[in-house]
Amino acid sequence: MFMRKLSLSMVIATSFLSTATVHAALDPDLAGKNVVLVHGAFSDGSSWNKVIPILESKGLHVTAVQNPLTSLNDDVSATNRAIDRQTGPVILVRHSWAGSVITQAGNNDKVKVLVYVAAFAPDSGQSTNEIRRELPAPSWAAELHKDAAGYLTLSDKAIAEDFAPDLSLAQAHLLAATQEPWFAGSLDEKIAHAAWHDKPS
Repeated sequence: MFMRKLSLSMVIATSFLSTATVHAALDPDLAGKNVVLVHGAFSDGSSWNKVIPILESKGLHVTAVQNPLTSLNDDVSATNRAIDRQTGPVILVRHSWAGSVITQAGNNDKVKVLVYVAAFAPDSGQSTNEIRRELPAPSWAAELHKDAAGYLTLSDKAIAEDFAPDLSLAQAHLLAATQEPWFAGSLDEKIAHAAWHDKPS
């Protein structure tokens, strides 16, 4: 559902490199080679642990954002802080929920390219829920738990069978124990301006 770490790491490495190669000819600023990785719901920046060494082995400077998952605006702010720390232009990569985050944060002037990996990409004035509304509910939706404060977590079953089905049971239990609760209200927050209208993606 979210991140099949080994196979996805190869997809990101290849899709990033081909994207950078294509757009480098169009925009010489890309010579800076800064990559900012943005994680999705229920996880943290360590979900990119298999991807980071592959990208760094290519000579790229990589930063993984730690999103608070408390709102779209909070996640965009965290992503912008990571972008602003970079020296030079940025390629912004995201997975799952973070597609919505980079769709807004990608308006940062330092961002030159957006890479969506199995990610939401709402339009201007659109929320993530508005994209999901027309789609059938996934099987794991029945395994979501919402607490009194409106934060969502996945059951151990959903972590093992849907979130990380290619990991060992022990690793899946660890992910379940350390998952980051995600504020459900984030899904209704609308994108002010979708950066993919203006930047290569």
